[in-house]
Amino acid sequence: MTEAVFQKDSYLTELDATITAVDEGVIELDRTIFYPLGGGQPGDSGWLEAAGGQRFAITDTRKGSETNSILHFTAAPDGEFKPGQSVRIGIDWERRYRHMRMHSAMHLLGSLIPVPVTGGSVGAEKSRLDFDVGDHILDKEALTEKMNLLVAQGHDVVLESITDDELSAKPELVRTMSVQPPRGVGDIRMVRVMDVDFQPCGGTHIRNTSEIGTVKISKIENKGRQNRRVHIVFA
Repeated sequence: MTEAVFQKDSYLTELDATITAVDEGVIELDRTIFYPLGGGQPGDSGWLEAAGGQRFAITDTRKGSETNSILHFTAAPDGEFKPGQSVRIGIDWERRYRHMRMHSAMHLLGSLIPVPVTGGSVGAEKSRLDFDVGDHILDKEALTEKMNLLVAQGHDVVLESITDDELSAKPELVRTMSVQPPRGVGDIRMVRVMDVDFQPCGGTHIRNTSEIGTVKISKIENKGRQNRRVHIVFA
């Protein structure tokens, strides 16, 4: 089991941890600030530093097969690390922060399009959300204007939690058709953009929409009779 420190503090860039398992350069730690691939957001990259000061790249982060285990894929040679070793880890903050800004921007976009979300992908340069639009008409310029207004208004982004039963009583809170929040593992993590959006999410986010910066809808693609893919980029 890995303590997911990033779920409580997305801004922490370095952390001391202890190795709990090693398998051919894939390292598991007792706690981590590295977000693992999931929910449309890429896994973090960064570095791992041994006691002697030598650093090795962490090229990717993924969820393990065991519940709550997080695997760090490193460039370290076999035998370099062993369980029980203390290490220091650090994320590629510039890349992570862009993911945080983008992920929060996607929540803003979703709040403006009141239809089910069929898929999505977070990127450092561009992101996308897919919508089952039905008869809803999407306008690229209007969406860009409305998103940037929400950014400029500076809405706080806060973390909350609800129980399985509370979420079951309000199924409309789950906007995504392709990704469902885990059930039966304790309280469900919720992300609230004050006065704008409230939904389950395990990703990393900024603290205030003003941090997102200017964005624009670069294109809207037809992906089926009712499916539309909306692309977001930093302006």
